[in-house]
Amino acid sequence: MAFNTEEAPGIHSEVPEQTRGFLFNHTMVRIVDPEASLAFYSKVFGMRLLRKVDMPEGEFTLYFLACTGDDDVPEDQQARAKYVNGREGVLELTHNWGTEKDPNARYHNGNEEPQGYGHICFTVPDLEAACRWMDENGVSFKKRPEDGRMSHIAFVLDPDGYWIELVARS
Repeated sequence: MAFNTEEAPGIHSEVPEQTRGFLFNHTMVRIVDPEASLAFYSKVFGMRLLRKVDMPEGEFTLYFLACTGDDDVPEDQQARAKYVNGREGVLELTHNWGTEKDPNARYHNGNEEPQGYGHICFTVPDLEAACRWMDENGVSFKKRPEDGRMSHIAFVLDPDGYWIELVARS
């Protein structure tokens, strides 16, 4: 028999028919400086900017990034928008215009009090090599593999102080 779900209080073991085809698409975080964040995610994590949407009426811009690997990403904007909406593992960075010029602009990272949102996670082929890459790129660590009991993970910080977990593919 194929795996269905682990058991925990509140879990429904049957997937409602009405939810078939649902796909967890993206997570959104707000950023202060798009240039710094886009440079970070595109260089350090190899993510590609798949879609940029300016919203002048709300004075914000949305940036949709993903690790595309060998995917054949459509060149056409409409086809690419459909591709972005139909895949998993998308990171949406939202920039409210003007924050990059405000020296006091800052967003709650979810790990300070009161805690809420925690982190995003990247699976990496080699944790030790990934940590070296982070060091080579001046990325700040929250937790290195040798810190504490969990030697199989690391946490780094993005330009806005959001936590990013690195976990080895095993």
